[in-house]
Amino acid sequence: MSVLTLQLAGPLQSWGASARFARRTTENAPTKSGVLGLLAAARGLTRDADAELAELATLRFGVRIDQPGTRVRDFQTAHDLDTDESMPLSERFYLADAVFVAAVAGADPMLATLYQALRRPAYLPYLGRRSCPPARPVELAVHPGGDLVGVLRAEPWRAADWYRRRRARETDVELTLLTEVPAPGSTPNATLRDQPLSFDPRHRRYALRSVHTSTVTVPNPQARARQTVPPHDPTSLLDLA
Repeated sequence: MSVLTLQLAGPLQSWGASARFARRTTENAPTKSGVLGLLAAARGLTRDADAELAELATLRFGVRIDQPGTRVRDFQTAHDLDTDESMPLSERFYLADAVFVAAVAGADPMLATLYQALRRPAYLPYLGRRSCPPARPVELAVHPGGDLVGVLRAEPWRAADWYRRRRARETDVELTLLTEVPAPGSTPNATLRDQPLSFDPRHRRYALRSVHTSTVTVPNPQARARQTVPPHDPTSLLDLA
């Protein structure tokens, strides 16, 4: 068993778990279906490769929110090129300037194959939507023998330099960790329809999966020591005798 870590950073990201029709929302963090879609694209799998997707779906998933970003809304209009008829108005939501560390855990050979696929992807990776390219290399490393939560806790803070400087007064920073429930019988904090069963555009299907929320504390390499006020007593120079 190994853990593959990925960094997901870019000007825009969008990870929808319940987006439908003209309103395309985004979750606050990458979804399992979105990350598995990215891995499937890197391997060159077609959208109707349900057997290969079922193999990917067995991977255990977790994500750490290193830089939450800002939610932005895009209002879109369009016309049909052939008929010039107006298409339905739509609004789409994105996360701007966000950074995440995602991880999948599974069998060693599968993760080694996925890591190599990310280094030489068959299709260019994107962060939830094709209009959202990554700003950094996606692949980080394969951790042999590691457990998913432990690897996510040990990963260095991947936030941008400007964001670290903004929190320079904090020596340690608390980050949110979202993982699949670690053991049968544990109580999840939420459920999402985010377990992919088929990416076939003719009948996309997703099952429910559980999400467990916790926190992890990481050091801030750009923390500055607080300035102390020097002693100041203006009466010390007065002759009070």
